[in-house]
Amino acid sequence: MSEMPITGKDIQKSEEVKVLLMASSLQMTSLGYTEHSFRHCRLVSNKCGEILEKTGADEHTIELARIAGYIHDIGNAVNRNNHAMSGALLAYDMLIRKGMSYSDAAQIMMAIANHDEGVGSPVSAIAAALILSDKADVHRSRVTNKNPATFDIHDRVNYSATSSTLMIEDKKAKLEIEIDTSICPVMDYFEIFLGRMKMCRNAASFLELTFELFINQTQLL
Repeated sequence: MSEMPITGKDIQKSEEVKVLLMASSLQMTSLGYTEHSFRHCRLVSNKCGEILEKTGADEHTIELARIAGYIHDIGNAVNRNNHAMSGALLAYDMLIRKGMSYSDAAQIMMAIANHDEGVGSPVSAIAAALILSDKADVHRSRVTNKNPATFDIHDRVNYSATSSTLMIEDKKAKLEIEIDTSICPVMDYFEIFLGRMKMCRNAASFLELTFELFINQTQLL
């Protein structure tokens, strides 16, 4: 194993990671899903680090969270179905080959495997930070379909979101979203995202935070 720790910046420079993220983007766009590529990965990586910084984690754990955040969706390069599981295994193998310790690679594998709703749980601080960071990224820039006439409900919900901000303060994880209700009513948001918001609440609780959701400045959770 390498004596030099692998950093998030090392992972972002990795040609292997770049290829996997490009393949993920190609597949997700072909299937009509929202953007899951470099923009999303950078945002999630940075937010993972920020959350754990503000909740008092050590620097090593924070860096592992940044890495997990950046590569959490590489499983989409294989298939959208079970992408959290395939991505976790891809990540573990890749990180070990790059010289990461088995224990650190396992922490990242566990977080990635648990980030998707329906199968995931906040089993560690890294996993909890990843869940919150990933699910908070709701924004019109993620919509890859350029024809509003053919938007499905996922497109409408994301396109209607003009801003989304996740803040950690006063022992709270506060998600504020601004939605253009002329494009999508608030109820459509809940139809899609209720499961994700429950997951966020559980993740916040793991970090000893209270999860709050505000839509158009009205508290809903």
